Amino acid sequence: MTGEQRYMINNFTQERAYHNTAILIFLKAVRSVMGDVDVEIGNSLNQGYYAYIKKEDGNLTNTDIHRISDKMEKIIAHDTEIVIEHDTVSHAIEKWHALGFHEKARLLEGRDPDETVEIAELHGYRNCMYSDLLPSSGGVKLFELRPYRSGLLLRLPNALHGDKIPEYRDDDKLYEAYADCMRMRRHTGIDYLADLNEQIRNGATDDIIRASESHQAKQLEEFAQRIAEEHKKVVLIAGPSSSGKTTTAKRLCAEISKCTGMEPLYLGTDDYFVERKDNPIGPDGKPNYEGLDALDMELFNRQMEDLIAGKEVDMPEFDFVSGTKVFGKRITKLKKNQILVIEGIHSLNDVLTENIPRKDKFKIYISPLTQIGIDRHNRISTADARLLRRMVRDNQFRGYNAEYTLDMWPKVRAGESVNIFPYSSSADVVFNSSTVYETCMLKTIAEPLLKAIPETSEQYEEAKRILKFMKYFEKIENTDAVPDNSILREFIGPRK
Repeated sequence: MTGEQRYMINNFTQERAYHNTAILIFLKAVRSVMGDVDVEIGNSLNQGYYAYIKKEDGNLTNTDIHRISDKMEKIIAHDTEIVIEHDTVSHAIEKWHALGFHEKARLLEGRDPDETVEIAELHGYRNCMYSDLLPSSGGVKLFELRPYRSGLLLRLPNALHGDKIPEYRDDDKLYEAYADCMRMRRHTGIDYLADLNEQIRNGATDDIIRASESHQAKQLEEFAQRIAEEHKKVVLIAGPSSSGKTTTAKRLCAEISKCTGMEPLYLGTDDYFVERKDNPIGPDGKPNYEGLDALDMELFNRQMEDLIAGKEVDMPEFDFVSGTKVFGKRITKLKKNQILVIEGIHSLNDVLTENIPRKDKFKIYISPLTQIGIDRHNRISTADARLLRRMVRDNQFRGYNAEYTLDMWPKVRAGESVNIFPYSSSADVVFNSSTVYETCMLKTIAEPLLKAIPETSEQYEEAKRILKFMKYFEKIENTDAVPDNSILREFIGPRK
C-alpha cells in the first residue's frame, strides 16, 4: 500500500481506526518529548480532539507543540508496527497502577483476573485504546496540532474528508459546554468510567440519576429566563440524530411558560416536508429527506411571516403513512408576546428563517456531549452515544432491528455533516442532552439486540466493536428513578 493510499478514509470504521492510532502516536510523542506528564484527551472539538497537558512549569507553549508535532512526524515516517498484546486482567491492573494510570486499573477491578485484555504497544509505549487501530504508525499521514485555549487540538481527516483535514472552525460554544461538563464531574466526583461503575455497585444509582437530571433541568430554566429577559420572539432548536430534540423542546416550552405566563407555540419542521411524490432523490438514487429541498420552504416561510404578523394560519401535520401534508387540524395564530418554538434539523440554518430578523431569534444547538471519560486517554464518543440511543428507540418504537440501524447510520451521519454541524457555531447556547448514567441503562436493552446480529451480516464486526466497548459499563436495569420528562424517556419509553 502506498503512502498516498494509506491515509484515505472511506468510511466511519476506517475513521475510528485512524483517529485512535493518531491519538496513540500523539501520546507516545508527548511521552518522548516531555517525559512523564499527565495528558487528558477531551471531547471532539473544532474538527479534531481537544487535549490538555499538565506541565509543572506552566502552560503549554508553541515550542512544546512544535516538538510534539516533529516527533509524531518521525514516528509516522518510521512506520512502526502497532503490536496488540494480550495480558491477563491481574497483570494489566498491576501494570496500570505502576504507570500511574489508576483509573485504567480500577476499570478492570471486579473482572475475572485470568480474563485477557488487549494492550497496544508502539515502540515501547503501551496503552489501552478499547477499539480498532491501524496495523502501523505509517498509516497516519495527515494530522495537525494547533494551540487552543490552555491546551491544543489534534486535527485529523474524517470519513467525509478522507484526503484532507477539514476547514477549521472555532466551536467556542461547544468548548463552553465541555467546560460545564468538567464542573459537573467535579460536583459529582465522577471523572471516569471507573468512578461511575463504583458508585453503581455501591447502590448510588438513584442519586446519580437525580443529580444528572437536576443539572439538565437547571440549564433549561436558565435558557428560558434568558429568552424571556431578551424578549426573543422565535426559539430555534437543532441537533444531530437522537439528541433528544423533541423532549428538550417540550421541556423548554414548559419553562418558558413559567417565565412568561404564556405557553409558547411549538412546531416541528418535519410537518413541512414536501409531498412524498415530490421528494428529491439523492446521489444514491434513493429519496433524500435530509436536505432543505425536502421541505416546502415557500409554505414554511410564508406561514412564519404570517404568524409573527399576528395572522391566522392553517399549519400542516405531515402524515408519514400517506406521505402528504394534512391541513385543517392546527388553525392558529400567535397571541401578543407569545413565543414561537421551532425544532428541526435545519433550524440553525438562517435560510430556513431568512425573513425573521436575527435579533428576534434565540438559537439552541443540542447534542449528547458525553460527560465522563473511559479513562484519561479515551472518551465515550458522542456519535456512539447517539447510535445507542437510536438503536434502542428504533427497536422500541419503530420496529427496526439493530442491524437496520447500523446499516443506516453512515448515511445519517453524512447528512448531519452537511445539514447540522456546520451551523452549530451560530447557536446562542449549546445544550448538553447527555445523562452521565445513560450508557449503563441503554446497555441493558442494546446488548441483546447486538448479540442477535448474525456473523454473516455486514454489520457483525461493528456490533462486535460496540459490545466490546460496552463490556466495561456496569448495567442499570431498573429505570424507575428516571423522571417521566427525562430526555432518556424519548428512547427507553415510559415507565411500565
